[in-house]
Amino acid sequence: MSPIGDNWEDVRKRLYTQEEIAECDLKVALIGELIKARQEQGISQRRLEELSGVKQPVIARMEKGSTTPQIGTVIKVLASLGKKLTIVPIEQK
Repeated sequence: MSPIGDNWEDVRKRLYTQEEIAECDLKVALIGELIKARQEQGISQRRLEELSGVKQPVIARMEKGSTTPQIGTVIKVLASLGKKLTIVPIEQK
């Protein structure tokens, strides 16, 4: 066994709080859904810029996870894809 753990889950639990892990998981899920919706509709990032008014480089950084966009930006992009942000309880494990 390694000094920091056997696998990524072990390491992650040692390095981050449960709240940080939950926040990260939610961000990954949200961006994943955004990318999936864009690709399923055959829309390029450039076209999404035209539809949403959000600049293509901002969309690219959002999709790469290199930025944390403001909620208004996320909503503009989602609305342009025919999606909305819904708040639901987190499933407890």
